Amino acid sequence: MNQLFESITIALRAIWGSKLRSFLTVLGNIVAVTSIIAVVSLVQGINDYVTDAIVTELGVGTFTIDRYGAITSEEEFDKVAGNPPITERDATAVRLAGVPIQAVMSQSESRGEVRYRDRVIDSVQIQGVSRDYVQFGAYKVERGRLVTPMEIERKRPVTLIGWDVADKLFLDEDPLDKMITVAGMHMRVVGVHEKKGSVFGNSQDQFAMIPIAVSQKLFGARQYIQLTAKPFDAQDTVRAMDTATAALRIERRLKPKQKDNFGLFTSDTFLGMFKQITSGIFGVLIGVVALSLVVGGIVIMNIMLMVVSERTAEIGLRKALGARKRDIIFQFLVESVTLSTMGGVVGTGLGFFAAWLVTKFTPMPASVHLWAVVIGIGMTAVVGLFFGLYPSVKAAKLDPIEALRRE
Repeated sequence: MNQLFESITIALRAIWGSKLRSFLTVLGNIVAVTSIIAVVSLVQGINDYVTDAIVTELGVGTFTIDRYGAITSEEEFDKVAGNPPITERDATAVRLAGVPIQAVMSQSESRGEVRYRDRVIDSVQIQGVSRDYVQFGAYKVERGRLVTPMEIERKRPVTLIGWDVADKLFLDEDPLDKMITVAGMHMRVVGVHEKKGSVFGNSQDQFAMIPIAVSQKLFGARQYIQLTAKPFDAQDTVRAMDTATAALRIERRLKPKQKDNFGLFTSDTFLGMFKQITSGIFGVLIGVVALSLVVGGIVIMNIMLMVVSERTAEIGLRKALGARKRDIIFQFLVESVTLSTMGGVVGTGLGFFAAWLVTKFTPMPASVHLWAVVIGIGMTAVVGLFFGLYPSVKAAKLDPIEALRRE
């Protein structure tokens, strides 16, 4: 152990004595580890955000019924392009299927103008929801209250507005019980949603939630509808999906040999598709990092050969005093690993800084994980070990008399 600490001390002293040369030597490692930490932090941050957003939005165990389902290619879309749209009759059929399905929420989305006096916001997201929406906990109020199931059932012209809509339309005025115009229809504001923030620069607070029947009155009965179903128990998701499929097939009068003309998917389906995309980014990252590490390793090997040449007399003296071959190999391997790992440490710091800069000045989220740091620094240690082996063995094979004579 003392020999290890002594070798590390010698290596650090040599690095500090030739700071510029050491920096240039490990530049490849610094670039590689900076790339790892920065990219992994950003990709992992996006993964965490998307996972949290999907689970929060849909809830654990819930599943979605859609006209097309989860589509990943143009060929798949061609197969389902003729599917009939989801209707309120479909929602009623699934709702009446009973256990294990607890609730079914119909949702529609359109864009329209929202106005209060002379203040206007264009292209606000107008979300229509059915009465079961309260059972999903997808909306949370900051002021006022939610639109009640009774108001939705009676098609009342009331709305829950997003935080940005309230801020831009009412400034310092209290928006509750004020009448605004949503896509040309007068509606009473019953509540303001709590602030949700932005995703990739897009505000999540610029919306107005209204009863779905009112939405269909504004935008037409053939408006695109999506259903979200919730089982009584999250463990019963598969059974609930089978029940919903049977109910829809009966409602749509499909024969046994006919394929489903609708799609069902869970939040895991979305997450799986998203992680497939991010795994492609990791694949590209591995290629860039591997190239940088090989270049960095070759530079380290050349520098270590130079170090061996510069310290020939020292090697000869140590061997003359009784140092064994393995002692010389150990000393130079420790110096090579220390030099390479220092590049990893610097690269880790720069990677954190790069990720911080991106999150500070862009809407991209970042999440730093310990495993990325361990892998980044660990790889540089392995590079130092591998590319330092040849110079170390070469130093160990020096004849002590010849080495001292060179001095």
